[in-house]
Amino acid sequence: MKKNKSKLGLAVALCLTLGLLPYFPEPHIWGKLKWIAGGAQGMGIMDYFDTILHGFPWVFLVIETIKALIKK
Repeated sequence: MKKNKSKLGLAVALCLTLGLLPYFPEPHIWGKLKWIAGGAQGMGIMDYFDTILHGFPWVFLVIETIKALIKK
């Protein structure tokens, strides 16, 4: 159980740092998701890579949360 808590803690820490940086004027991942939702006009390969990079911690958090809930 302790290993699951440490992974969940790591996921939260990654979301609060890499998942949200830079914080101002808005979190980077939020801007990228709005850009994609708006049709992704002008997005290049690097922008998609950046979205994956900043989105990975959130996917990791969801996976670890589901694992923790299933084990309970």
